[in-house]
Amino acid sequence: MNHLPKPAGEGLRTRVFQIIFESDTPAAKAFDIALIVAILASVLVVMLESVAAFRDGHAALFYWIEWGFTIAFTLELAVRLYCLERPLQYLKSFYGIIDLVAILPTWLALVLPGAQSLVVVRLLRTLRIFRVLRLMEFVGEGRLLIDALKRSSHQIFLFLFTVFMLVTIFASLVYLIEPEEAGFTSIPKAIYWAVVTLTTVGYGDIVPVTPLGQAISVMVMLIGYSIIAVPTGVFSAEVIRSIRADRYSDEACPGCGHDRHERRARYCLRCGTWLDEDSPDPRLADQAQEGSDEDDDRDETPPAR
Repeated sequence: MNHLPKPAGEGLRTRVFQIIFESDTPAAKAFDIALIVAILASVLVVMLESVAAFRDGHAALFYWIEWGFTIAFTLELAVRLYCLERPLQYLKSFYGIIDLVAILPTWLALVLPGAQSLVVVRLLRTLRIFRVLRLMEFVGEGRLLIDALKRSSHQIFLFLFTVFMLVTIFASLVYLIEPEEAGFTSIPKAIYWAVVTLTTVGYGDIVPVTPLGQAISVMVMLIGYSIIAVPTGVFSAEVIRSIRADRYSDEACPGCGHDRHERRARYCLRCGTWLDEDSPDPRLADQAQEGSDEDDDRDETPPAR
């Protein structure tokens, strides 16, 4: 099923669709640049507003700037829905949800008045930071990374499940060995220690005090160093595979059978055979034309006397 957005119809909606959802025209590129700048600026405002000194000294300025961004992004979302064939399908997509999350907190602040709701409004307004996720729409390699992550999800899940079993086993052993005075008052607390130790973070708030517990800590840290590269290797292999799949075609050469050609290749790298079987080889057409011209020249040459 094709989930790519489609324009609602011909005319104005199609022209607006080409500007908003495509990037192959000067107007579309200018729109993308303006939207990227607006997203970055809005996220910067959210960050500065979280600083007490800026928030207390410029509360009114932040208020009006945020409303300006909210109105601008609301209009942008309305225009997107206007030019789409299926606007509800877009609202259910990833970027549609991000659009809603980016503008709803400010609008909800209008319907949640009163001191008792200030904390709720503040939490909702923090969701505006998710606007930065919209930047993935403008990164061509973002799709490649997401595809690689999807393909490696089973291996990564198996790896995390194995790590969870190791953490549980080591945490249970340390809980049995270490006294409560050392901080190991429960298995969940010991699991917290095992995760911190396995990831080599080492906060130091809970540490074993017995020699056997310290020996187990050494084992956990060494295991952490040895397995930390596993998900990185799995993901990297899938990224490389995605790059090759994007660049190379699996279609075999009709002449020699070689099947590792770049997608834009027109002739085989090994034997020089024309790869597109649905269209004629232009070289043969040129050669045929040259042969026809030579025959015409011979026919037009007068016989020698």
